[in-house]
Amino acid sequence: MEIRLAVMEDLPKIKRMYQQLVEDMQRRRLQIWDEIYPCEFLADDVSKKQLYLLEDCGKLVSAFALCPSHAGNQSVEWENSRAKAVYIDRLGVAAQYARTGIGGMALKQAARLAWEQGAEYVRLFVVQENYPAIRFYEKNGFCKAGGIYKEEACEGFTLWEYGYEKKAAD
Repeated sequence: MEIRLAVMEDLPKIKRMYQQLVEDMQRRRLQIWDEIYPCEFLADDVSKKQLYLLEDCGKLVSAFALCPSHAGNQSVEWENSRAKAVYIDRLGVAAQYARTGIGGMALKQAARLAWEQGAEYVRLFVVQENYPAIRFYEKNGFCKAGGIYKEEACEGFTLWEYGYEKKAAD
């Protein structure tokens, strides 16, 4: 497995991976991502040099953004709110690699990269109805912070998200 920063030329295959993942989520009745999110945010992630790809023999198996901040940061009670942290966003595993351990590998790589960037913690937010993701993060050592982040996704549509964190060095 190899991890690397995404470049603009990667966008078509990254979007294809996320589109297939969204279709898989919808088949499983997880109405969390759609045709807009996360695909419309990927080019910005690439331009900010915060989108990472996990590849196996050149084949894209996972991707995630590692962001220096998050809008929900002040909405929850972190273990150490003053510690430097980075935020995992848009973690996706190619649908055909679901439940193979690739997601756990991606989280380990994210924590390693966070540590290399001088962060003490790696944090993320997950929609409260996304029970499979919540179980996955907890299984991988993330702890739930107190409180909840209310995100107004669009007119009349609100997402309630839990904050999770893990020490980057763990």
